[in-house]
Amino acid sequence: MNLALFDFDGTITTRETFGDFMRFAVTSRRRALGAPLFAPMLAGYKLGMVSGSSIRAAVVAFGFRGIPAEHVHKAGERFASECLPGVLRPEAMQRIAWHQRQGDRVVLVSGGLDAYLSPWCRQHGLELICSTLETEGNRLTGRFHGAQCVGEEKACRIRERHRLDAFAQCYAYGDTHEDEAMLAMAQRKYYRWREIA
Repeated sequence: MNLALFDFDGTITTRETFGDFMRFAVTSRRRALGAPLFAPMLAGYKLGMVSGSSIRAAVVAFGFRGIPAEHVHKAGERFASECLPGVLRPEAMQRIAWHQRQGDRVVLVSGGLDAYLSPWCRQHGLELICSTLETEGNRLTGRFHGAQCVGEEKACRIRERHRLDAFAQCYAYGDTHEDEAMLAMAQRKYYRWREIA
């Protein structure tokens, strides 16, 4: 049996979905208040001056602090079934199906949120390692539970969950520098759908 590790945004999908989900799940009032606040940060992100982790943390804090967790998880269920099918790469879904037919262990490893990735993975029979939202009582705190699942954190969580030497081969699929640590773990590495050494 092989282990197949897939990034989500940009690898399985044709675009980033974190921002789409935030627009989908955050109340219209908070979105209106947040747009001018985050414009400079978004510009900095596009110019490479602000990290993806920083902007995700700030947006989650502003958008979800104090919101009932049930509201966000219901939005995630809807987002997974209504929005994600339209942004999936056919070649990615075919590759996932190929691994599943071989009996491989297929794991989605993403900096995206559990709110929408959990239902999507259930629909497709995949294991999930991802960023999770922190809850106190029945409300979100606006923080992540633990570190965001990007960069070296991806590799750490994979090692916590799986013994790589228990598999015949490890495959990894990614598309940005946030996937490099995960790709380095694999014998078969695919960056933007091209196999690399």
